[in-house]
Amino acid sequence: MSQNASREAYWTANLKLMAGCLAVWFIVSFGLGILLVEPLNSFQLFGYPLGFWFAQQGAIYTFMVLIFFYAWRMNKLDREHDVHED
Repeated sequence: MSQNASREAYWTANLKLMAGCLAVWFIVSFGLGILLVEPLNSFQLFGYPLGFWFAQQGAIYTFMVLIFFYAWRMNKLDREHDVHED
């Protein structure tokens, strides 16, 4: 594979990973924290309505998990495309 094609494959994989992470974060923060807050509030989590919990805590926790997932997956992707740091 040529170097240019390898760069394009790496960048495409990176964009797909970023799009997936952003989609998950959007669904959790906007979808569960704003759009579906009323149905979720009928459930309790640690004594708080679930919709409130997603709006206040769940989106932050999801973002933190996504940061670690993105770092782990990018390290793996870097090794796959031989652009990793030693």
